[in-house]
Amino acid sequence: MHQEVLFARILEQVREQAADQGGWIAEEDVQEAFASLGLNGEQLQMVYDYLVKHKIGIGAPVDLDDYLTDEEKNYLQNYLDELENLPKASSGEKEAVTLSAMAGDLDAQGQLSIIYLPDVVEVARLYSGQGVPLEDLIGEGNLALSMGVTMLGALERADEVQGMLGKMMMDAMEDLIQQQQTTEKADQKMTERMNMVLEAARCLSEEMHRKVTVEELAQETRFSEKAIREAIRLSGHQIEYLEDT
Repeated sequence: MHQEVLFARILEQVREQAADQGGWIAEEDVQEAFASLGLNGEQLQMVYDYLVKHKIGIGAPVDLDDYLTDEEKNYLQNYLDELENLPKASSGEKEAVTLSAMAGDLDAQGQLSIIYLPDVVEVARLYSGQGVPLEDLIGEGNLALSMGVTMLGALERADEVQGMLGKMMMDAMEDLIQQQQTTEKADQKMTERMNMVLEAARCLSEEMHRKVTVEELAQETRFSEKAIREAIRLSGHQIEYLEDT
């Protein structure tokens, strides 16, 4: 087995072990897991840094608030203060509301969504620091929760509710992060293309000692007229080497 493949497999096993332990793993366990690869101190430190970046503590759980911006910390505190004003439910009341919600009672479903609002916050903190603001993660989790409490009739037992709602929250936040990453990649690709068109226009303009047309640039490069015009639009029509069209 290639060392890169083995490294990736061991790293995934380490992450799974940490998840089972509540989000942390002992330094000795990491060293033992990678012992067969003979990693040096610097390489092991890179593994530790990777794990901490992904909210896995070395020796103890990480402080999730360390992954928040100051703005997100302020928002979180204000939001938690608002949740404190909501009515609290005892374990018995929660079970009764859950059973009623499973039976289709709309009022109970609304009450249950309020009961689980703090859970949304905790899940959102786990997904923070991945390019989506905490406020958006919480909002997406709340939407998933609102939908989830209306779907509990498919469950057989009340003790399945928390797992189902938690998974829906996580899935919603993961989808939001994925959408954000996809958008960022698309934006980066468009920016790169715009810069390439700009550079090609500059070179051709200098060669011809004048501004060039879209048609001329398309003929002399691998860019289509459509791609060139899109680059012009993205630049705010500020490509000085091209004639106005």
